[in-house]
Amino acid sequence: MPGLSCGIVGLPNVGKSTLFNAITSNNAPASNYPFCTIDPNTGNVEVKDHRLPTLSKISGSAKIIYATMQFVDIAGLVAGASKGEGLGNKFLTNIRETDAIIHVVRCFDSSDIIHVSGQVDPIQDIEVINLELALADLQMVENTLSRLEKQAKGKKELQPALDCLTRIRDHLNQNQPVRTLSLTEEEKEILKAYNFLTAKKVLYVANVSEEDLPSMENAYVQRVRAYAEAEGNSVLPICARLEEEIAQLPVEERDSFLESLGLKESGLDRLVRASFKMLGLITYLTTGEIETRAWTIKRGTTAAEAAGEIHTDIQKGFIRAEVVGFEEMVTYKGRVGAREAGKARAEGKEYLVKDGDVILFMHN
Repeated sequence: MPGLSCGIVGLPNVGKSTLFNAITSNNAPASNYPFCTIDPNTGNVEVKDHRLPTLSKISGSAKIIYATMQFVDIAGLVAGASKGEGLGNKFLTNIRETDAIIHVVRCFDSSDIIHVSGQVDPIQDIEVINLELALADLQMVENTLSRLEKQAKGKKELQPALDCLTRIRDHLNQNQPVRTLSLTEEEKEILKAYNFLTAKKVLYVANVSEEDLPSMENAYVQRVRAYAEAEGNSVLPICARLEEEIAQLPVEERDSFLESLGLKESGLDRLVRASFKMLGLITYLTTGEIETRAWTIKRGTTAAEAAGEIHTDIQKGFIRAEVVGFEEMVTYKGRVGAREAGKARAEGKEYLVKDGDVILFMHN
């Protein structure tokens, strides 16, 4: 499932580009002035998974291929972006093209780093951006409705779309994001044609200072958490400055550096995992002498569809899938041992793949 991406948004100077640099070690410019990021920077990040090296050892694989996610650093939005303020409409288009939103919120005080509105207020910051996204959606829905109303006069089949979009317009007018509107299955299907910004899932990243380590808790973070819970989203506190420092260390020194700060893992690993979960993604695994590999699929994917991620020919010629759970692969030292212990299952096309299934596809 290539191309799954999260757009990183936030007001200018909240730590977006610093976080992005850490995520991708891509050295996107991070400066103390607004609109430092003009064109979106993109970076692909490996989803670290301890199961792959373990399977690789069992199979004697020549290489390991991790699942990846794309992160897109979108320039700092400002009030009025939906009307073209700052670099407005261009950024909104960049966000529309991503699958989910990572909203970076400043949760630290510093006289060295200017705040775009002159004071640190994470809830106000969130609301500025959410309002811009809602206004952009409102503009889109109104334009679409006026077009559909003309077309619907002679076409009854357009009425369900008209009704659905009218509900969305009314919801947005009450300052509510599309994601909080309960929709029927038919309405969900209609909405796939329209890429509403406020329909996307959001993960709030509370950017804290190094003084807040290791707990990463402060009064600002608690306010963001309460806000996110009320709208059904989650919060991940991260110290972007620390992540940038970690990214510059040799890989073998990172764990001991984290331990010295009282941290078990990097914020980056937590962010990638949280993004994966937010998008409803899981991985199944394949392993052999050539490679051990993680394949990204949506939760609820069938065995035949999962086979199609490797190659459409495998999906077309699907006979069955031999499935062994990761734990059984370890316990019985590979597929042959799992088979002998009766732990290898033959599954058909409609089997729903689970996270960590190690699969061998039989096909014509």
